[in-house]
Amino acid sequence: MKMFVLLGSLNAFLAVALGAFGAHALKGKLSDDMLNVYHTGVQYHMIHALGLILIALVADKLGGSSSLVHVSGWAILIGIVLFSGSLYALSLSGIKVLGAITPLGGVSFLLGWILLAVAACKG
Repeated sequence: MKMFVLLGSLNAFLAVALGAFGAHALKGKLSDDMLNVYHTGVQYHMIHALGLILIALVADKLGGSSSLVHVSGWAILIGIVLFSGSLYALSLSGIKVLGAITPLGGVSFLLGWILLAVAACKG
């Protein structure tokens, strides 16, 4: 589960870097609507980066349910890529069809959290 601490830490770093980029380099270059889309991507990115670290800590405590916890971590990571990644791409490119990917990331987030809850019930 050290991998999820590493992935969570790297994603938290990326969320901070992308947030700073958005606040400084994109202000005035994107419409307010697209800047809000970008900010939403950063917000969910950071929350779920911290979630990856939490998953690593919980895995240590649950022991026998670690396979569910492991899958929940991968689901959260996929959610970051699909949800936040699609919002970054949408806001920077203006290609509206990219917004169709975002709900897939949201479903991946939901799956990750429900798997963690199931693991906690079984643990």
